[in-house]
Amino acid sequence: MHQVVKQVHNILEFEKPIIELENKITEFNNFAKENNVDLDNEIDILYKKLETMKKEVYEKLNPSEKVKIARLQERPTSLDYINKLISDFIEFHGDRLYGDDSSIVGGIGKFEGIPVTVIGHQKGKDTKENIKRNFGMPHPEGYRKALRLMKQAEKFKRPIITFIDTPGAYCGLGAEERGQGEAIAVNLIEMSKLRTPIIAIVIGEGGSGGALAIGVADRVAMLENSIYSVISPEGLSSILWKDSSLAQKAADIMKLTAQDVLSLNIIDGIIKESLGGAHKDVDFTAYNIKEYLLNELKLIMKLDTLELLDKRYEKVRRIGVWG
Repeated sequence: MHQVVKQVHNILEFEKPIIELENKITEFNNFAKENNVDLDNEIDILYKKLETMKKEVYEKLNPSEKVKIARLQERPTSLDYINKLISDFIEFHGDRLYGDDSSIVGGIGKFEGIPVTVIGHQKGKDTKENIKRNFGMPHPEGYRKALRLMKQAEKFKRPIITFIDTPGAYCGLGAEERGQGEAIAVNLIEMSKLRTPIIAIVIGEGGSGGALAIGVADRVAMLENSIYSVISPEGLSSILWKDSSLAQKAADIMKLTAQDVLSLNIIDGIIKESLGGAHKDVDFTAYNIKEYLLNELKLIMKLDTLELLDKRYEKVRRIGVWG
C-alpha cells in the first residue's frame, strides 16, 4: 500500500492544498492499516489527484512564489551539493589577511575523478547556524578567501565550480571598513582573467554584487526555482514605492527567475529541480547538477587558455547589451 512521508518544512501558502491532501492520504493509510480495511482503490484515486494538483501548482509558479522557494531554509545548501558531488573534499579556511568567513565555504576535491576547486555561499539550516553563517552574506574576508582559492586553482590548473546562494554581500559597518566594495571589484577583475575553467551555478538566491563576486564564469546556470537579481524585491519596492510590503509586485516585474534570466542571455542554462523544489528530492537535483557539470566541463576543458579567456570576455561583455 502507498505511504505518504510527511516532510517537516515551512509550508508556503500555495502548498496548503497539497499538504492537506497528503495528510488526508496518510489518514486513509493509517485507518486502513489499523482496521484491516482495503482502501487501495480510494487511495490510488487520491494519489492521482495529488499528482495532478502538484503539476498544476508547481509548474505554474509566479515570480514571487519562486522567490519564496529560493529562500526556503530547507533548500539544499552549497555543502549539501558538495557532499553529494565532490569526493575527498577538503575545506580550506581564511583569507591570510584578516580571518575566516564561514558564509563562504571552499576547498579542493574530485568531481567524477577530476581534481577541482569548489567555492560556495553557505546558509544555515537553523537559526543558530544561520547566525554563524551570517545568513549567507559574506564579509570582505569571505571574498578574499574565495579569490585565494581561485588563484590556487589557477596555479595547479584545476577547474573551479562555484555555488551561488546569497541575499547579497553583508553591508555592515565593519564589512565596509574592511573594504567590501574593493573585495568584490577585485574578484570580478581577477575572475575575468583566471587561466582555468570556471562554472557557476545559482542554487538559491543570486543577490547583486554578493553573487557576482563568485559568479564570473565560462558557464553560468541556475536551478529551476532559483532567482538572480540586482536587488531584492523588498529593496526595489522600498526604493520605487517607499513600501517594502509591495515586494510581491516588485518580484513580478524584476525578471529575476531562471526562465527570465535565460531569455535575457545572462545565463547559459537551467537545471531542473524535483517537482516542488530542490528540497523535495535533493538526490534528483544533485544528479542533474552533476550531468550539467560533466557536459560543460568536457567542452570548456578542451579550449586552450587564450580561447577560454577570449570567450569568457565576450560572454561578460554581452551581458546587458540591448537589441
